[in-house]
Amino acid sequence: MKIDRIELSLVAMPLISPWRTAYGEDAAIHAVLCRMVSGSIDGWGESAPFAAPCYSPEWAGGAYALVRDRLAPTLIGHDISSGDQLQSLLAIYKGNPFAKAVLDTAWWSLHAKREGCPLAELLGATRKAIPVGADFGVMDSQDELLESVDRAVEERFPRIKLKFRPGWDLPMLNAVRERQPDYPMHIDCNSGYRISDAKLFEQVDEFGLEMIEQPLQHDDVYDHALLQQRIRTPICLDESIVSVDRARQALELGSCGYVNIKPGRVGGLTNAVAIHDLCRDAGIPCWVGGMLESAVGSAHCTALAMLDNFTYPADIFPSSRFYHEDLADPPLELHRDSAGVPSVRAPDVLPEPVPDRLRSLTLEHCLIK
Repeated sequence: MKIDRIELSLVAMPLISPWRTAYGEDAAIHAVLCRMVSGSIDGWGESAPFAAPCYSPEWAGGAYALVRDRLAPTLIGHDISSGDQLQSLLAIYKGNPFAKAVLDTAWWSLHAKREGCPLAELLGATRKAIPVGADFGVMDSQDELLESVDRAVEERFPRIKLKFRPGWDLPMLNAVRERQPDYPMHIDCNSGYRISDAKLFEQVDEFGLEMIEQPLQHDDVYDHALLQQRIRTPICLDESIVSVDRARQALELGSCGYVNIKPGRVGGLTNAVAIHDLCRDAGIPCWVGGMLESAVGSAHCTALAMLDNFTYPADIFPSSRFYHEDLADPPLELHRDSAGVPSVRAPDVLPEPVPDRLRSLTLEHCLIK
């Protein structure tokens, strides 16, 4: 497909309530939306690195500028037949996976529309639906959290995820575990600790968690390997896995027992599939996470999650969990499987932004041709 035009929008999507983690708080999700055009067809991509470089070194305004000034012009006029070819064209620019992801996901959407085939099938999926878990950020009180966890259990979410940070750590975890002594759950530390905190995680070992997600530095695999040697609970790497090579290094070092794969964080769907395959071959299970994207980006995560080695319930949320109105149609919705477990289904047709909603949320817009 020859890439004729690329349109970019930098957007700010207000959340129903702030999202609190170990690195701070977001009242709106800042993301880059991309419309990629080839002839008479187009496809949409999204990448949501947030407003500030707190989750990763990237941020939405910087990603938008890089795609506008460097990455998108590199693709214009090229006949791109695969995601690998697109990644090769962008490889001259070091790092910046979130910026590259908006173009990679747009290309896959364009490819799916041209082929008239569901995206999940193009990625190699054999499933049509997968279970999803319930996630809880830092709240105003433990009582509020406990009530929320109780509802999630009643609603049959297959596992619980708790944000974990200094000041919202062992006492919080103990309260939840006492309330739900046997329920599958894990904690997400969002890089909030260091190897010097190893004794804390030896205490966490006693809670029988499914995993400890990203306890140490966002760019580390070595200290995670040291920590994994000291504790029984599997470590899951998230922020640390930004490329196929970083995933390979983590697996060779024994840094983790799980890998969370987010298309935005690893440079797009092309790299996400490659990391999935690498982990599958190494016997390391994966699961799909999201960045609170609109339905555009959530649909990409959902399609990816249908691959066979995504065996832990995904972090994919219905649009109504975070937004009064999604900027795209159709919004992402939860379904129930035959056992009543919340799940998401692979989209046959990918969502696209509603023009008026997109315009109302856009901070900057540009056209590259």
